[in-house]
Amino acid sequence: MGASGGIVGILLAAGRGSRFDPSGAQNKLLQALPAAPGQAMPSRPVVAASAANLLSVLPRVVAVVRPGAEAVATELKQLGCEVVTCDLADTGMAASLVCALGQAADAQGWIVALGDMPRVSPETIHSLQYALEQGAGIAAPMYRGKRGNPVGFSRQYLPQLLALQGDQGARGILKQYPVQEVDVDDAGILQDIDTPADLHDQGQP
Repeated sequence: MGASGGIVGILLAAGRGSRFDPSGAQNKLLQALPAAPGQAMPSRPVVAASAANLLSVLPRVVAVVRPGAEAVATELKQLGCEVVTCDLADTGMAASLVCALGQAADAQGWIVALGDMPRVSPETIHSLQYALEQGAGIAAPMYRGKRGNPVGFSRQYLPQLLALQGDQGARGILKQYPVQEVDVDDAGILQDIDTPADLHDQGQP
């Protein structure tokens, strides 16, 4: 079955990010993320940090970008992601997810992450991967009683995922089917980059 038959990472990076910059001049995914306190690693773009967290755990990551986002696509390809352009990205997150699943439909499961959530710990991703490999149908991380992202799905939910529409992503599936909650010590599962202030806010959500 090859590497593609295992758990595949999906990175959704096709949004407009209009809350970050209503004018559209600045792509939030390309903004430099300050290095964490005491971290020697230089700052890197938001989307690169999000992708690197997935790639540090999963051998295959499919990233979805919007048409015209060449700079984002280049950043992701250089890291080792398979990049797919979703022509229907503006119709909502579901279209991007369906695009990615079409590229990795042979996987045993998927961990669906967001391109604007760069502070998710690789340990969290590994915990979700383990839960799927141990038989969980859906696995979601929990931090201090709050559910966050990314979320893992086993291939038994492929039909439901492919049927998604609009901007709800997979939330409806999480409400309708049993979810194995995975406790993690990772505030990053709740921290996304919506505004310029979020780039520097590394406190508790």
